[in-house]
Amino acid sequence: MHLARFLRAATAALGLFAALATHAQSLGDRPVRLIVPFAPGGATDIVARAVSDALGRELGQPVIVENRPGAGGSVGANFVSKAPPDGTVLGLATVSTMATNPAINPKNPYDPVTGFTPVITLATVPVVLAVNAARLPVNSLEELVARLKRCPVPCTFASAGTGGVGHLDGELFKAVSGTDLVHVPYKGAGPAISDLLAGQVDMMFDNLPSMLPHIQSGALRGIAVMSAQRSPSLPQVPTFTEAGMPALDNTAWMGLVAPPKLPQALHDKLQAAAARALEDPVVRQRFEKAGIRPVGGTSAAFAALIERELAVRRKIVAERQLKLEP
Repeated sequence: MHLARFLRAATAALGLFAALATHAQSLGDRPVRLIVPFAPGGATDIVARAVSDALGRELGQPVIVENRPGAGGSVGANFVSKAPPDGTVLGLATVSTMATNPAINPKNPYDPVTGFTPVITLATVPVVLAVNAARLPVNSLEELVARLKRCPVPCTFASAGTGGVGHLDGELFKAVSGTDLVHVPYKGAGPAISDLLAGQVDMMFDNLPSMLPHIQSGALRGIAVMSAQRSPSLPQVPTFTEAGMPALDNTAWMGLVAPPKLPQALHDKLQAAAARALEDPVVRQRFEKAGIRPVGGTSAAFAALIERELAVRRKIVAERQLKLEP
């Protein structure tokens, strides 16, 4: 009798543990929100919307892209960092939100290393310097620098937000080239590129996917790309190293993060689903069309990338004595 009761109790306990384990890796019936820390229309939006569809299929529930722009991406990133670690809020992390902004902004509201759970590196993206050819009729980096030095008043460069990668790239360009430029920040690449096309600003550093259709159409002129090699999407545009400015060859990247203290079972489920999503032929096709290279890999590799890039950006800021200016 005692043995029978013991066996029944043990069986019930095992059933309870199994149910708890299943619940621990379940996302419930709520949709997953993928927070993009920039306005619609930029490369982050392209990556997020391509991945969200495939990720939703892998998870078996909707993944909704939600744009939360502001402060060079730190508004959206901070929202993710402070969200409950239940797997229903994810963030699109970028070199801006995880390295550049924290490196240059002493008031950044989150810790890029301890404030998130890295899930997977999604993609690498070349950054391109493009100009409005009507305002700056130049064909090379050498011509651009010469013209900027001759301008009676400083020309302007747009960015997707103060403290973001486009802002730091512009400040680094000023320091290396010895030119004077006025920074004009926006809440995302979309509105910044709109004003660049309209001739409200002169030039801009941004991720290639955002700029590519406008360069291909001739509305903007690509001057140089920040990449180890030329982009197959823009084979006629040299790298910054080829153009004589190797200090600006820094490739941008994007990844998937969750709030800190995400349960391991949920982390593993999300990482596996995201890895499969990156293998989806539709995602690969959309990436290739936009000049984006899918990455994947482990969460440990992504965490190491974040720490490494943060150290690189902090070194650049210190060596060049760059300051956060409007």
